[in-house]
Amino acid sequence: MSSSPSSAHWLSLVGSVWLQTVNGPNADFAVYSSQLKETKGISQVQLNFLAFASDAGKLFGWLAGVAALRLPLWVVALTGATFGLVGYGVQFLFLDRAGLAYWHMFALTSLAGNGICWVNTVCYLLCINNFPAHSRVAVSLATSYLGLSAKFYTTMADTIPRAARARYSTAEVYLLLNAVVPMAVALVAAPSLRVVELKEGRRRRTEAPFLAMFVITLATGACAVVGSVGAKSIGLSSRAHMVSLYVLLALPLLIPVWLRVREGTAKIRESMWENRVHDHDSDGPESETAVPAPVSVVEIQAEDKQEEAGAELQRQNNGQQEEVGGLRLLRLFDFWLYFLSYMFSGTLGLVFLNNLGQIADSRGLTDASTLVSLSSSFGFFGRLLPAFLDYYTAKSGYSLSRTASMAWLMAPMPGAFLLLLHPKNMSLYASTAVVGTCTGAITSVAASTTNELFGTKNFGVNHNVVVANIPLGSLCFGYLAAFLYQRGAHGGNRCLGAACYRDSFILWGATCALGTALCTVLYVRSRRSPGRLPR
Repeated sequence: MSSSPSSAHWLSLVGSVWLQTVNGPNADFAVYSSQLKETKGISQVQLNFLAFASDAGKLFGWLAGVAALRLPLWVVALTGATFGLVGYGVQFLFLDRAGLAYWHMFALTSLAGNGICWVNTVCYLLCINNFPAHSRVAVSLATSYLGLSAKFYTTMADTIPRAARARYSTAEVYLLLNAVVPMAVALVAAPSLRVVELKEGRRRRTEAPFLAMFVITLATGACAVVGSVGAKSIGLSSRAHMVSLYVLLALPLLIPVWLRVREGTAKIRESMWENRVHDHDSDGPESETAVPAPVSVVEIQAEDKQEEAGAELQRQNNGQQEEVGGLRLLRLFDFWLYFLSYMFSGTLGLVFLNNLGQIADSRGLTDASTLVSLSSSFGFFGRLLPAFLDYYTAKSGYSLSRTASMAWLMAPMPGAFLLLLHPKNMSLYASTAVVGTCTGAITSVAASTTNELFGTKNFGVNHNVVVANIPLGSLCFGYLAAFLYQRGAHGGNRCLGAACYRDSFILWGATCALGTALCTVLYVRSRRSPGRLPR
């Protein structure tokens, strides 16, 4: 019987959580995009191409998967952080100088976007390999924190001293944070970023650590939501909010510390038990009833029933799973159904979030940071939702189909886009919350969907091929939205009114409906495919 994840495994999950929290520097683009547009004197179309540039780096994300096959994971993570440091750092240093041309910014932003793929690959592989019986839950937990990135950066920017904010523009502040913070966190988390083999031995419950992680994660999300929509009403300052986020992000570290203490205590007890057994054997048969059996054996047998059911289900899934990789992946009809349904839903949601700054500006909202924080907070809970479902269904011996999950998560998005046709600001806030939640959940589910459809062996390369839909979708949908916006501006650089994005919202809603239909077809096909468990 294999052992449960140890303190070293949980430490790798904590490291993944920290990396994911800061691995979405492109998510704060909407906050400073309007100022960047004015500073560099670029059009709306050029601005959308910059948003696309960050996603364009994902076209070469498969390099991260190849590197992860040959290099230690901490090296892969630091490489990704270095790309971000260079990409955003050079822009920060030369933003106000004429020497930083538009194509320089595009190339640097693409480099930083590629670095995000390297860090994501590390986190996915750690969760899948270090938690084989609960890989879905671990992936969803870790990636949920990626939804906090925009909130984390906006809150951090608000706490910068006034003297520094007076010296640097908003765009420069965010570029500096985007460059420095991921590298600092990667250096701190590097020692924990390693795959740890599960040793044979006594099986311990993993329910308590997962429940503790769920509680901490929910508290972190609640703190983010309060900071987004209710901080001023309850008198919570930006600095106090930032401190509370720091504390909540540090709390998961208590789980591996507690497990390490428990492991040390268990070793002491086992040593004492061996000594007692040795003394018992020396005393002879007359003292046979003097040494009772250890209670822990009975407890473990009772406690592990539910966990064994989940582990057996995972083993069956892995055993029947077909391994796909290389060019064969591109020849599969299911791959293209998955690729397009993802692009017509999750990627389209990301395009909407990238355009939040211009959408808010067109409706007369002067500060887009509230909208960005709102989308980030709800995106966090969206990413966390699959973890809850997976954990509790696995305990019951069931497994939810990832393709089915993606289909019903896509379903509310067309309605949210059509709701944006209403000119009231409340419709904008409600739709942002819905799109943020669904986009976050789809992004979280996608990693496990790739694993479910195409196997674990080539996951690092396969998933980076799948997410190549993001730059393609960002280019198509983003350019279309920018073209329609520019047409509404009648030759200027600024469009005002709800009509600026009206046609875009209609097209986005229809596209999301098509994506939902494609994913439903993929679910039906995957249920009938041999080599996959019916769910």
